[in-house]
Amino acid sequence: MSNSVAKVFAVIIAIVLLLIWPVSTALNKQDDISEVVVLNSVTYFVDSVRDKGYITPTMYNEFVDRMALTGNTYDIQMVHRHKRYDPIYSDNGVFQAGYKVNYEEFFNAQINAKIFPINSSETIDSPNRIYKFATGDFFDVTVINTNRTMGTLMNDFLTGGINNPNEKIVIPYGGMVLNEDYH
Repeated sequence: MSNSVAKVFAVIIAIVLLLIWPVSTALNKQDDISEVVVLNSVTYFVDSVRDKGYITPTMYNEFVDRMALTGNTYDIQMVHRHKRYDPIYSDNGVFQAGYKVNYEEFFNAQINAKIFPINSSETIDSPNRIYKFATGDFFDVTVINTNRTMGTLMNDFLTGGINNPNEKIVIPYGGMVLNEDYH
């Protein structure tokens, strides 16, 4: 009887190694390729914004469309930090011969409201739908997948780890705006 149990166990191991393991490896490789596609999309979009100094609806839509080719869904967080120089005054209102650097931050709500206004009759190419930056501002984008990728699902099946987080693809990227090409 122990010999038949060993044979059943050997058959199960063979099935896992011959069928499930290659599928799991292929799905994990697909996730790696998706991560590279998203990294390239984020890098291209952010560098374009930094070089041009603005975002148009077309630029943003192309960015989202490139990432959608992976078959995953993503949460896109954009942050615009505008550098502001505020003079320093004493309590009496006397200028103290100095300035303090502060940053105003604008997020998805403000950026998307400008490039995708609600109830607007303007075309997608309208100059009123351009979100502009100033040289020296900072622009950052963080992209996180929101769905469970096929590789994650297969790993959950193999390990029983259903409580693992969805985030397999996390890409933060940004930098200083170098140009104002909208003039």
